[in-house]
Amino acid sequence: MPAHFHIGLSDDHGVVARATPAVSAHLAHWYLTAEQFDPVPAAPGLYRLAGQGSDRDARRRGAQAVRDLRRAGFTVDADYALAPAPAVPTPQPARRPDLAERRARIARAAARTPSAHTAPHHEASPAALPLPAASAVHSVRGQSR
Repeated sequence: MPAHFHIGLSDDHGVVARATPAVSAHLAHWYLTAEQFDPVPAAPGLYRLAGQGSDRDARRRGAQAVRDLRRAGFTVDADYALAPAPAVPTPQPARRPDLAERRARIARAAARTPSAHTAPHHEASPAALPLPAASAVHSVRGQSR
């Protein structure tokens, strides 16, 4: 997958960023200005970190911009000083299962779980119970009347 942004260190401008053709200029401008980058007037398409302050602060803010853009789903090529860890795949948002997948999961769960309407396996069904003796039935009928 081609990179969306290149972020690095420049002797003239400090922390700089440039979007690649994989991202529209409007979208790149929006994200880079949200990360506090300003366009460099002499170089179209080049942005520098605004108000860089100390070198240490500029590197920290540049590294944070790399993390933020990656977290937003962009592929970012960065200088080692700004992103010393190897390119770790960014965590993707949890994908919601589609309807067929959800129904299949519910069906599997229903097949595993005994229903509340069925009797547990250890109880005998009414047809398997022994019938009372005929003399017991007649004596019960005679007592109730």
